[in-house]
Amino acid sequence: MTTVPGTGHQDPSAEVLAAAAAAFGLLAAPARLHIVWALAQGESDVTGLAERTGGALPAVSQHLTKLRLAGLVRSRREGRRQVYFVDTAEQAAVVEVVRLLVGRLSEGQRAPVPAR
Repeated sequence: MTTVPGTGHQDPSAEVLAAAAAAFGLLAAPARLHIVWALAQGESDVTGLAERTGGALPAVSQHLTKLRLAGLVRSRREGRRQVYFVDTAEQAAVVEVVRLLVGRLSEGQRAPVPAR
């Protein structure tokens, strides 16, 4: 990290920014965004998520694996079922961004224009 002159703040390293961009890139896929949205509402197994999102079971499973590896969702074993959830303690900010953006779009509000 390098300190920004006159602010006392530190900029993240290139590696940290690349990891963050990769995580946001995962959320750029509508299916993955839908999965995170659904899990932000409550935990579910892969079958429930496939039914809710309208995705094929193998595809939803692959999306969950990628989201889990990126640290955006977690899972635990309940008997023979794998239950997925968003750890709101660790991912509160990401979940809030997803809720706000999807919520605004669902209500017909304009999405924020990305800064360039």
